[in-house]
Amino acid sequence: MLVLHGPPTRENTAPSPLTIVAMVLACLLLVSMTSAGQDTAPLQIQSSNLRVEFDARLRSRIVARKPDGEVSLGPFSASETLSTENQVWQDFSLVSHKEEAASGFLGEGRRLTLIGQSGALRKTVAVTLYDKFPTLALFDVEYQNTGSQPLKIQSWSNNSYAINALAGSSPPFWSYQPASYAKRPNWILPLHAGFKQQNYLGMNASDYGGGTPILDIWRPDVGIAIGHIDPRPREVSLPVSMPDSRSVHIAILYRKPRTLAPGESFHTLPTFVNVHPGDYFRTLETYRAVMQQQGFQMASAPDSAFGPIWCAWGYGRTMQPRQLIDTLPTVKTLGFVWVTLDDAWQNNYGDWLPDPKKFPRGDADMKALVDRIHQEGFKAQLWWSPLSAAPHSRLFREHPDYLLENADGSHRKISWWNSFYLCPADRDVVEYHKALVRKFLGDWGFDGLKLDGQHMNGVPACYNPAHHHQHPEDSVEQLPDLFREIYQAAKSVKPDALVEFCPCGTAFSFFTMPHFNMSVASDPESSFQVRSKAKTIKGLMGDDVPYFGDHVELSDGADDFASTVGVGGVVGSQFVLPALAPKPGKSDLTPARKKEFAKWLQIYRSKMLSRGEYLGELYDLGFDLPEAHVIRKDRALYYAFFARRWNARVELRGLESRAYRVVDYEHGRDYGVVRGPTAHLEAPFQKHLLLEAQPQ
Repeated sequence: MLVLHGPPTRENTAPSPLTIVAMVLACLLLVSMTSAGQDTAPLQIQSSNLRVEFDARLRSRIVARKPDGEVSLGPFSASETLSTENQVWQDFSLVSHKEEAASGFLGEGRRLTLIGQSGALRKTVAVTLYDKFPTLALFDVEYQNTGSQPLKIQSWSNNSYAINALAGSSPPFWSYQPASYAKRPNWILPLHAGFKQQNYLGMNASDYGGGTPILDIWRPDVGIAIGHIDPRPREVSLPVSMPDSRSVHIAILYRKPRTLAPGESFHTLPTFVNVHPGDYFRTLETYRAVMQQQGFQMASAPDSAFGPIWCAWGYGRTMQPRQLIDTLPTVKTLGFVWVTLDDAWQNNYGDWLPDPKKFPRGDADMKALVDRIHQEGFKAQLWWSPLSAAPHSRLFREHPDYLLENADGSHRKISWWNSFYLCPADRDVVEYHKALVRKFLGDWGFDGLKLDGQHMNGVPACYNPAHHHQHPEDSVEQLPDLFREIYQAAKSVKPDALVEFCPCGTAFSFFTMPHFNMSVASDPESSFQVRSKAKTIKGLMGDDVPYFGDHVELSDGADDFASTVGVGGVVGSQFVLPALAPKPGKSDLTPARKKEFAKWLQIYRSKMLSRGEYLGELYDLGFDLPEAHVIRKDRALYYAFFARRWNARVELRGLESRAYRVVDYEHGRDYGVVRGPTAHLEAPFQKHLLLEAQPQ
């Protein structure tokens, strides 16, 4: 250790040569220790909620800082790596480091910058913690070729960690998985030994792809999320694997070959780590707040968007306009606000003209149908599938220049409708879509649109030479721009237009979310998907954009209104009148179902929880039992509990320190008065329990 003394005395006014040498060596030793660090004293940067630690090889680990103590989430690991043709560059010898004040688009904070070297490759890692986001660490990683030969890069990986399981927890982890697959799996999954999912946000099937670039893993005591904050969709992967019961491995991986010339450098995408208590909901809120600082603002919805929706899809593709018209009196009696003309009104996918077999006078008949819907007091919504063109359509024949092409020149299939992709990055395609919007809303008079199809969530790279793309990935990265222009065109024709976005069964892409004003459960496979999608979308979009629980016929038992009401969703149905339907089916509105529908529509209208605030941080969707959701509206709290059968107490969280009267608002049962901030009730139930807590 170097010790500095006071000024020299008269007896020793000049140091000896040996003293000078000793002082120089001591200074060099101090500089070396400062630059290279020590394995026993890792370099670190921390906030009140997390700490990022690095060792002398630039491996890192994450430590969660909680009120009751610190939790190291796993061992040091090669968290930022680069793969070339012949090797994976994992360990880098620390060359230098510094910590300094930082100022950026998220405000003021601190930044730790580390430089490491491995052969001909230099790595710079800058970790920034912002005062306003104490749970979040942003990573900026740069690689430079300092050698004399080019490096052929295959991929890079950031924020690769092994997260330790908590002893005794079963399951060890729950997770939010962001990718889209043709099997339409749950987004919220428990993890067990042997689990593995790549979470590629490119195309995982011909027409299934895209998602939100966040992976969240949580234990009962703490959670960790990783992702990127680039403002464009990127074909990254967020792989998660659990090789055994002791830990789970996560990372951000980007496979994009490139050559790094001598002296050249590049930056990875800006990535992040977020730590949190509870489930993934806080991460989604944090991500939304960060992206808002980059200009992502959610749309506004008209008052009518919160009205219940009846869709004629129950009659299927053979539906005739007379069936829709003859159902309207029942639709009105039950209290629906919107009437949706669904798939099969059109002559084909691509041309979007009225089917002459159903609308023999073409546009005139379509206008007449919309007028009739309006005369009955409803809003009219039109189903539409952008970006698709059937091979027999005139558009397909006359405008091959509109089509998205694979690298081999073939067209990309949209499986559900036996159609092909149009390219969203082609200007003529964009203008064609805008013209359709003006016709649907302006000429025909519809009040809103239902954009539908799994293919809308992600597109493949486009190699059509007619488009003159700068990069084939232009189609991937400019997909949100198409929907922005569709939305703006709709608002220009009708400022209070409703634009519903239904990317059937896929994991919503955040990048499209600012460009519609109604989200939807998008063909849920179960009631759990209705509820878990609600929590996810409300975390990403907030409460101002209504969430449509989709047709109740898609829920468990085809009658689970409680799942939509309980999470603050808008209710809807595709019921049919048996006398008008070609054959019996689950959508038939029998007398018993009509009575049940009337009950739930009345509950929905009286409570209007879709206008409330979803309090997603109060309950853990994975580890808390029974499953619980809370809506705050005015001064009251509305609890929704779900379980196949529950025979124990339920816990009411989020109350103020005062008295509340608790009522089962579905059945009218009074549970008496409880006192906050937390209360317990003996309330056994089957399937669901809906409680209203009014302050006294």
